[in-house]
Amino acid sequence: MSEKYPIFKLPVLRGLGTLGQAMTLGVRALKFSANASLDDGSCQCDKKPLEVTPWMMTVNVVFTLAVFILMYKFIPLFLATRIGKEVPSLSSRFATNMVDGVIRITIFLTFLFLLSRLKDIRRVFEYHGAEHKVVFNYESGQPVTVENAQKFVTFHPRCGTSFLLVVMAISIVVYALLPIDGFLPRFAARVALLPVIAGLSYELIRFAARRQGTLMGLLTAPGLWLQRITTKPPDDSQATVAIHALNGAMALEAKQGGDLVIA
Repeated sequence: MSEKYPIFKLPVLRGLGTLGQAMTLGVRALKFSANASLDDGSCQCDKKPLEVTPWMMTVNVVFTLAVFILMYKFIPLFLATRIGKEVPSLSSRFATNMVDGVIRITIFLTFLFLLSRLKDIRRVFEYHGAEHKVVFNYESGQPVTVENAQKFVTFHPRCGTSFLLVVMAISIVVYALLPIDGFLPRFAARVALLPVIAGLSYELIRFAARRQGTLMGLLTAPGLWLQRITTKPPDDSQATVAIHALNGAMALEAKQGGDLVIA
């Protein structure tokens, strides 16, 4: 993204550019996966196979965004506000924002834990672990092989899971500092400030990940703990797929005249 639009090389904005690009690639990958699941190869006719249309993907993205805002912005703030009315000691601006943050993180952790219990999702988390092992292997400078990749752990400091947890932690601090009262103004501020918080969180993750073993590196520790849920040890075939994906990314970068940079 920053190669096309230099403004996304600036701090905070580069996080938004990276996040936007990741979301775009994610939607394309979901569409590919959905189309593959619809085409089971049983039809030998000349008809065009079933495909997910662009408007269906648009509806899906809008629906997902709406659910995200409902689950992680509206409901936590609504519950925190109600609790503040019932418990006077938790009715202050600071206390309401703290309760809001605790509820939000609780919802997030509960969702991830329940998700990890599904058999298919566990397999996805194994591929997630394979991705991290291969990235560690690449960054070590050793030849990228299945044997070398399997020597590394599945917990990576720059994982998207860590990013989400940092976003929630940063949002607690930012929201607590806002001189805003009232449910609707607070809710509007939470939605409006989401890009800013995402950009700040990206910078913090990026900074702390380069300083593992220091006090700043400890900031990534909660994300690493959380990856015990979102990553699982992969088998060799899954590591092979991850290596193939990395090689494909390197080939694409070479074709475009750049070098592979894992941000």
